[in-house]
Amino acid sequence: MQKPTFVHVTYIHTTPERLWQGLTDPADTQRYWGVTFKSDWSAGSTLIFEQEGVRIADPAQVILEAEPFRRLSHTWHPFTQEWADINGLSGELLAQMSREPRTKVTFDITPIRRLVKLTVVHDDFDPDSVVPPMISEGWPQVLSGLKTLLETGESLPV
Repeated sequence: MQKPTFVHVTYIHTTPERLWQGLTDPADTQRYWGVTFKSDWSAGSTLIFEQEGVRIADPAQVILEAEPFRRLSHTWHPFTQEWADINGLSGELLAQMSREPRTKVTFDITPIRRLVKLTVVHDDFDPDSVVPPMISEGWPQVLSGLKTLLETGESLPV
């Protein structure tokens, strides 16, 4: 059985530098995602996830690759009870998600004239993972919010 992989490509009228800022600056991520990330954004560093007062600091939540303005990759956060509560997930679904191995998210940033191509790959799922259907709806919403923020200065409702 093949492992699921999520891939999303979008083109944003911005610069690689501003897109990097949009991915890493807590003030920006809060506006379009409702989440902040805290890290020094270097390979091997931890990545702290905060949403609605819930802070997830896990030593296995790390930056895998960080090449400013070109590529960012990190492990995907652990699923905790507090995170499930604020996102309205059942205990049964949380239990399923928690048994799965940590996954990986990679952002590739490619300048193309006055645009930037952003390719997001979320992978390393088990073949029978319950997470891919969820992220296949979540990532497009998050990335639409990022694109809107960078192109208009306004954010979509979170």
